[in-house]
Amino acid sequence: MPRNTPHNLKWTFAITAAALSMFALDRQIVAVALPSIRVDLAASLQTLEWTVSGYTLSFCVLLLPAAALGDHFGRRRMFTAGVAIFTAASAACAVAPSVGALLAARVVQGAGGSLIIPLSLTILAAATPDERRGRVLGSWGAVALAASSLGPVVGGALTQGLSWRWVFWLNVPVGLALAPLARRRLDETHGPCRPLDLPGIALSAVGLLATIWALIEAGRFGWGSHRVLAGLGAGALILTAFTVWERRSPSPMVPMRFFRSRSFAAAGATSLLAYLAFFGAFFLVAQLLQIGLGASPLGAGLELLVLSGAVVITAPIAGALCDRFGPRPLLITSMILETVAFAWLASLASPGVEYRDIAPPLALAGVAAAGLFAPIQAALLAAVKPQEQGQASGVAMVIRELGGVIGVATLGTVFAAHGSTASAGEFLAGFRPALLAAAAAAALGVLAAASLPRSRDDRARTELQPLPTLDPATNEGAS
Repeated sequence: MPRNTPHNLKWTFAITAAALSMFALDRQIVAVALPSIRVDLAASLQTLEWTVSGYTLSFCVLLLPAAALGDHFGRRRMFTAGVAIFTAASAACAVAPSVGALLAARVVQGAGGSLIIPLSLTILAAATPDERRGRVLGSWGAVALAASSLGPVVGGALTQGLSWRWVFWLNVPVGLALAPLARRRLDETHGPCRPLDLPGIALSAVGLLATIWALIEAGRFGWGSHRVLAGLGAGALILTAFTVWERRSPSPMVPMRFFRSRSFAAAGATSLLAYLAFFGAFFLVAQLLQIGLGASPLGAGLELLVLSGAVVITAPIAGALCDRFGPRPLLITSMILETVAFAWLASLASPGVEYRDIAPPLALAGVAAAGLFAPIQAALLAAVKPQEQGQASGVAMVIRELGGVIGVATLGTVFAAHGSTASAGEFLAGFRPALLAAAAAAALGVLAAASLPRSRDDRARTELQPLPTLDPATNEGAS
């Protein structure tokens, strides 16, 4: 039985936040090292892009199966396995003799990350009292966003001062420390006692693989490409089959009744639109600082600290406000701020713009991002039974990652239709309409957030069919 004590919560927070930070930092840190990797390994630009895309692909595809494995075999056990896999793959990346070996190791890294992220959220949520969930998740999310924002700074410093290989070596001591700590300090929990939904695992993995591969390829070949259309069509068909199967399965991996809940559906839609706008805009802002404003990779990373600083300062406050007022008002406010921030950035995109001009909207975007994580997760987790939180965590992460991939692909297409990276002027010409598209997506997110229930007690639990109770001694289903 989990020990919901302050001491145990501190250990759980520290271990899961460290693992989350290792993953978040790695996702951003590698981007800065890509030019050095290309020269050292004599790789083509297209091949090199897949060291990032392959990582994203394996991570997204395996999120739902990872949550199911955690429910079945034990969340602490699978979380620890994820840390070990991620650490070993990081070492393999660091010693990779060729770009092919690096790509293979990055795919394994993504697989390890798919075990770490949803299970760390489930483990932390189980150890946190309901009345403190917003504050704890807000602080946890702030750690991840800060680590993500520090990625370009750390990556630039390591690459310039040592070698790109140290970008990957950095994960190894962290992982070696976390794995034994997780086994010793985290409580073991399981989901409901049910068989693995093997057809559901296969259908979700193949459907997401086709969909996300097509979205990644859309950024390179355009939405009208035959391969992109074929991938999206295949993904839609397979995910439809997944939905049909899950509705009929006696032990579904993702109960479709989750989406009949107003709270769950509204929070999911808000998450998709929020992260579509945020990650798509962030991808372009990082390039704006270098191409549009002439900053070095390290300089651009330092200039992005205004965004991460706003996140770190604001996220714990946002979590506390979520505990007090519920997710709805905070999400509406955050989506409004995100809309204003991106529209403001778009209005500044003209020749002669300087960093001091864009720093205020960057900070505002950080404040908006800080107000998203805790209320979205709180709304999604509160909409399901406690024993279903592993499944809900997996779905939440898939929605978030899909939003990010769609955002980068969509805003990248808008950018390419109006500008290019050939010069600062051409970049700014494409940046403006792309950020306006991000603002439009965020504005739709305001409407999605407004559809959340007004009362904190209007939980989706009342809309869900009852499940078997848990045996408190084993945290498994009891008859």
